[in-house]
Amino acid sequence: MRVIAGTYRSRILKSLKGLALRPTSDRLRETLFDVLGRDVSGSRFLDLFAGTGAIGIEALSRGAAETVFVENHGPAAALIRRNLESLDIRKGATVLAVDALHGIEMLASRKNAGISGFHYIFLDPPYAAADQYARVLESLGSGNLLAPGGVLIAEHRRGFDLPEQAGAFESYRVLKQGDAALSFYRRAATAG
Repeated sequence: MRVIAGTYRSRILKSLKGLALRPTSDRLRETLFDVLGRDVSGSRFLDLFAGTGAIGIEALSRGAAETVFVENHGPAAALIRRNLESLDIRKGATVLAVDALHGIEMLASRKNAGISGFHYIFLDPPYAAADQYARVLESLGSGNLLAPGGVLIAEHRRGFDLPEQAGAFESYRVLKQGDAALSFYRRAATAG
């Protein structure tokens, strides 16, 4: 697994052995960031269920001002820190070793303290934990962690369709590649 483009292009990222993680493929990561384009530069990025940290690190490599990694699995959170250290990323990265819902609560309290919302929120729960999609989408939809005009992206199994509406969010695009898919959401026009 490697960083696709930007400052850390072609640098290798470590992963955990075995089936503990299912990292987003290089090809799907490249597709995702091709869609997001240059707007990633200067943005704030939230990587939920961060795993190896590859998505958030790719955002930093492409110029994101800040990435917050939320990962509950202790060895994976330690792996993210090691990957950041190996790239000498010392600023703009925060690793929260908590579950996604607790991480959202923690970040919501930061936002209430005056820190702006995230331009991009990426979530990729374990495919076997299908219930996590609804719970996390509902939690995000009831809050204001996503900045105005921001995009929420969910990676999921190709055959597992996410809802068109999820709380305050509506799906506007689904990209399928191999056995995975990316669903893109934005705040519904009728949502506050």
